[in-house]
Amino acid sequence: MKINERLDSLPLSRLHWNIVAASGMGWMFDAADSGLVSFVLAVLAKEWALSPVQVGRVGSMGLVGMFAGAVLVGLLADRFGRKLLFQTTLIVFSVATGLCGLTGTYGALLAMRFLVGFGLGGELPVASTLVTEFAPKAHRGKMVVILESFWAFGWALAAVVAFLFIPRFGWRMAFFLGSLPALYVLYLRRFVPESPRFLEAAGRFEEAVAVVRRVEAACGQAPAELEPSGREPASTVGLGALWSAGMARRTAMLWLLWFSMIYSYYGIFIWLPSLLVASGFGMVKSFAYVLIMTAAQVPGYFSAAWLVDRWGRKPTLIAYMAGCVVSSLAFGHAVAAPSVITWGCLISFFNLGAWGVVYTYTPESYPTALRGTGSGWASGIGRVGGIIAPLVVGWIMSRWPGRQDLVFLQFALVVLAGLAAVVGLGEETKGRSLEEIAV
Repeated sequence: MKINERLDSLPLSRLHWNIVAASGMGWMFDAADSGLVSFVLAVLAKEWALSPVQVGRVGSMGLVGMFAGAVLVGLLADRFGRKLLFQTTLIVFSVATGLCGLTGTYGALLAMRFLVGFGLGGELPVASTLVTEFAPKAHRGKMVVILESFWAFGWALAAVVAFLFIPRFGWRMAFFLGSLPALYVLYLRRFVPESPRFLEAAGRFEEAVAVVRRVEAACGQAPAELEPSGREPASTVGLGALWSAGMARRTAMLWLLWFSMIYSYYGIFIWLPSLLVASGFGMVKSFAYVLIMTAAQVPGYFSAAWLVDRWGRKPTLIAYMAGCVVSSLAFGHAVAAPSVITWGCLISFFNLGAWGVVYTYTPESYPTALRGTGSGWASGIGRVGGIIAPLVVGWIMSRWPGRQDLVFLQFALVVLAGLAAVVGLGEETKGRSLEEIAV
């Protein structure tokens, strides 16, 4: 039996869920940082007298760093392994987050946000790749969507910290609290194993077998006779391989999908507290509303986790993206607090549910030797959308003050374009082994 066949045949165990939880906690801390900056900007806009364009630049600078981190770290993860890069990126973003709290100038804040983004952009695709490569194929979708659900808890943590600490202790305290995840790396280094699929692809068969034995023991299964796959150890491949004859369709779909999803997510949620304050709700009340909306991300994730291995990746993604389009259009015309909260919750529900499927879909689309590179480039291209979106919102708000309907109309149109790419180019990957998908 080959290593990939053995991993796919094993039942779920506590070890599988521990890997999800360990990776997910890092994911949660990343999300908390992304959330904190949106609340901090609502305060800094007044304290530092920042224009809407300047506020947009702060949001975009983090996405510039995420682009660089996603592309570079994805390549390095295919050369040096998932675990090492996961730990390294977590340290980078944690330390840089703490340094954000020490900045005293606009330029220094931009520089620190770039470093934060670099660590964050590198960590996310590596973590999802690691979980994907351990997951049995029958449960892979559910496990990756649940991993992604930790993002919702991180945003909720950011909203709670913002609500409780920023009005009392100032925005710097929020960043100091956001730097604490660096301590968690000490635990990750001891616990999370390296992907056996990566180890075999790198020509380290005996090390891969040792990890499989650990998983078998956790599942209560007797050791199986394992043999090499027969494939030559893969060398690191680059951007050109993503556009080869067998990969171009997948790459085109994923790049369009990631661009549309990150454009909408960061454009909406980086600006959401500031947009609510600009609408006259007041800072504390706006933070409370965002906390309620953020809570809706959790059922969005778990409903998608339930559907993704039943309906499949493609139909689940289509349904949630369509819901995001409708909710964005409605939110743009909401005025009264009940309708603002309702449609804001639905945006969170559908957008983050779709995100869970995106992180399942992406690593499933590439072979092991190309998985980190492919996931990293898809994520990196998506960050371009995230760089542009906050600037576009700032430009719209400067050109047409108070026209939130225009802001959310353009979000709906961008998500609709990504939806069209999934419908026209997407392939179903439900129930297929990672090696079969690579063919």
